[in-house]
Amino acid sequence: MTPTPDHPAASIVGMGVYLPRNVVSSRDMDTRLGKGAGWLERNCGVRLRHVVSADETQEAMGAAAAKAALANAGVAGAGIDLLLFAAAVGRQPIPATAALIKHELGLDAHAFPAYDINATCLSALAAMDVAALHIASGRSKTVLIVASEIASRALPWASDPRTAGLFGDGAAAMVVGAGARNRLGAFHMETYASGYEHCQLKAGGTRYDFHKQPEEFAANSWFNMKGKALYQLTSEAAPGFIARVLAKAGWKQSDVDLVVPHQASPHALAHIVKRCGFGTERVIDYAAEIGNQVAASLPIALFKARQDGRLEAGMKVLLLGTSAGVSLGGAAMIV
Repeated sequence: MTPTPDHPAASIVGMGVYLPRNVVSSRDMDTRLGKGAGWLERNCGVRLRHVVSADETQEAMGAAAAKAALANAGVAGAGIDLLLFAAAVGRQPIPATAALIKHELGLDAHAFPAYDINATCLSALAAMDVAALHIASGRSKTVLIVASEIASRALPWASDPRTAGLFGDGAAAMVVGAGARNRLGAFHMETYASGYEHCQLKAGGTRYDFHKQPEEFAANSWFNMKGKALYQLTSEAAPGFIARVLAKAGWKQSDVDLVVPHQASPHALAHIVKRCGFGTERVIDYAAEIGNQVAASLPIALFKARQDGRLEAGMKVLLLGTSAGVSLGGAAMIV
């Protein structure tokens, strides 16, 4: 839909982040795992990650990030038209975690809707697209997106520490409305269903009946990732996918000033540089210092890029990510 004075282009008008206070280093984990110094960082590339303490809940983290984003945008909670909770794993299967975030924000009495969007690691990016569509159509003026993840609950430290070491916990929030800065443009997403089994958390849905298969349910309550297969699929798909995102945006690769990717892993970000033609100076990379916070990682990276002065007015920014499924997603943004 073409923006008009009545239905302006959507912009990110406020951002906020919450990172758990407990920071776990790979050096600490080497000791716990009985490995030599430097083993985990060499094998996963991540040096530090935030991990929730007993009193830090998913909803509290999300609400803290949301309050910071609303304050940054200068928007009161009563001004929200729609709340989207964007995460791979919510507090529980039913009901939607968005309702709990709304409650945590003290907005029960306000009649706006709140629901979840789950595109695993691409959930926040998909929520940006939904928010932009709502704003462009006039259905909403202000959309609050909250991504909060506690990956640490299901990491396979015993069986696959190289994968477990990639992840951290954290939350991010964005207020999307009409604004002159950080305007959202073309969005594109593709799903390669042949990779469905490359990233899985098998228990918790309908696959295993806890009442009849408690042992299978418990055994499959750990995250599982086939790293080599995932890397091969995304490596083959990424160049063509990025070309299609750029074509949708009407950009050439040389037009892109900055790439803000989902912080999947340091190795994955190096792959973007090597395989997709973007120099290291154009790719935002915090993965070694904070790990992969699943759906929260892309908005956290965007927030930190702004905080570090990397986002300058007029810049053309490409938001990129991958997710279980396997899907690739991208969006254009003009700072």
